[in-house]
Amino acid sequence: MSGSSLKAKSAYCVHNKVELVRGGKDYFDLLIKMLNEAKESIHLQVYILNNDETGRMVIDALEAAARRGVAVYVMVDGYASQSLPRNTIHQVREAGVNFRFFEPLLKSNNFYFGRRLHHKVVVVDGLYGMVGGLNIADRYNDMPGIPAWMDWGIHVEGEVSARLYDVCEELWKKSSRYVKHEPLHVQLPGSLHKSESRVRVRRNDWVRNKNQISASYIDMFRQANKEIIIMSSYFLPGRVIRKRMEAAAKRGVSVRLILAGTSDVRIVKFAERYIYSWIFRNRINLYEYQKNVLHGKLSMYDDKWVTAGSYNVNFISAYASIELNLDVADEQFAKKVKHTIEGIIRKDCIEITESEYGKKYNIFQRSIHKISYDLIQMIFFLFTFYFRPGKKGSE
Repeated sequence: MSGSSLKAKSAYCVHNKVELVRGGKDYFDLLIKMLNEAKESIHLQVYILNNDETGRMVIDALEAAARRGVAVYVMVDGYASQSLPRNTIHQVREAGVNFRFFEPLLKSNNFYFGRRLHHKVVVVDGLYGMVGGLNIADRYNDMPGIPAWMDWGIHVEGEVSARLYDVCEELWKKSSRYVKHEPLHVQLPGSLHKSESRVRVRRNDWVRNKNQISASYIDMFRQANKEIIIMSSYFLPGRVIRKRMEAAAKRGVSVRLILAGTSDVRIVKFAERYIYSWIFRNRINLYEYQKNVLHGKLSMYDDKWVTAGSYNVNFISAYASIELNLDVADEQFAKKVKHTIEGIIRKDCIEITESEYGKKYNIFQRSIHKISYDLIQMIFFLFTFYFRPGKKGSE
């Protein structure tokens, strides 16, 4: 693909409708609605697909779509979804769903331990799409007496959905079972030509030399004049992101971080708390989400720009996993998102100050935080950069 074509595909497109969707019942109700209303095609790519109640609900909708003649393509990560039963996979394929794993662990021709398919995306008919941080499992859904983990999706209708379709098709082309399709030609409804939400698709895949999401974050730190808000479930920024964040804070931009109070990966939370001293030093405001596990990945600046998707602000998302985000440059949308996030900070978070941190964690606990941080950095280096293949990489 030529450089000009790549640039065009990564540029903002205008004719879109955009909606922020909170994780849990709202998200899965909308997902099932999209699958049930599909007429031509469905692409679903996700890191985790479980065979639990939520997973079965989605699988049933996919099978029903395939049986009524919709072309259905499902790709899941070969490591994170390896517990999916063989009989379930057989049943899905028998129903007519095209199903495959993304590079099952230890079976890749280009062995790269840290490279995983972290996409969470669904595209229906090349016209409707949803990108977010949610996997398909009960813990991301509201179950009886158990609220969903905090997470987000962005639902889009319009031109950007065709670009999401292209992203999903590109990944499928690497499959030996891929069947070439005619180019996608989507006729936008007349009402969409009056909609003007600027949206673009952003990807990270270090092995394939894509770092668009990281570039979006760097641009955010450079361009913000008033405020930056970052919600991240596993916040371990690398050197470049830290320096950009420091520079923004020094020139008077208010930076607020919303991080997990309780994490599903304890060692990551310990490591994250090690960098709290850096956060305090740079006068960055810090909040921990209290209601349950924070899994969302969403950032914004100056009430005019929002990015959300699968990308965490850490070196795994920057240099290992394949990530997918949507950037939305729409002031009306950004203001709605800001209002929602402000409510979460006010109702469901506690502010962490330097003095409170010093009182809560003793020297021994801080040592555990440091050891955890060093351990994660060492593991990351050993299983990504050390084993990293050349530019060629299969998807």
